[in-house]
Amino acid sequence: MDPKRIVMDKEEMARAIKRMAREIIEKARGAKDLAFIGIQTRGVYLAQRLAKEIVKAEKGKIPIGILDITLYRDDLTNIARQPVVKETDIPFDITDKRVVLIDDVLFAGRTIRAALDAIIDFGRPKSIQLAVLIDRGHRELPIQADFVGKSTTTTLAEEVLVRMEEADDIDQVMLIGKEG
Repeated sequence: MDPKRIVMDKEEMARAIKRMAREIIEKARGAKDLAFIGIQTRGVYLAQRLAKEIVKAEKGKIPIGILDITLYRDDLTNIARQPVVKETDIPFDITDKRVVLIDDVLFAGRTIRAALDAIIDFGRPKSIQLAVLIDRGHRELPIQADFVGKSTTTTLAEEVLVRMEEADDIDQVMLIGKEG
């Protein structure tokens, strides 16, 4: 197996984000009552980029929240003795909003399940949809994305590495073989 394979480069990521933004607008019939919640860390950057694209097309403003799901994880005791909890900041009322939950990679579905639990603690949105840059399959829970940048076939012996300029100084998605 090739230890590294580029799944998306900068241009492919930009095209996928623009397409996803158009799909969100189309499905929502505009930007009214839309709110984005990005899952720490790269889901936040993806939410900001999607909002920027939608604002270009629809004007107005899309509120963006930041969600850390660490304390909602069902494997919290397995990840670290003292897990690092990042910022959660949802500075708007989500009640009756059409929330788009945004993450970089959809895998087993457990992160999204945790995020749904967390969101409900903030109110009762009209709806929650899911947008992900990469859907790699291997679901353990019945969760699927409404908006997907790219679906890619992976094995359990591979890892998807999303790098974004905001954190990594490069836009790129790679598939990396795990050391076995």
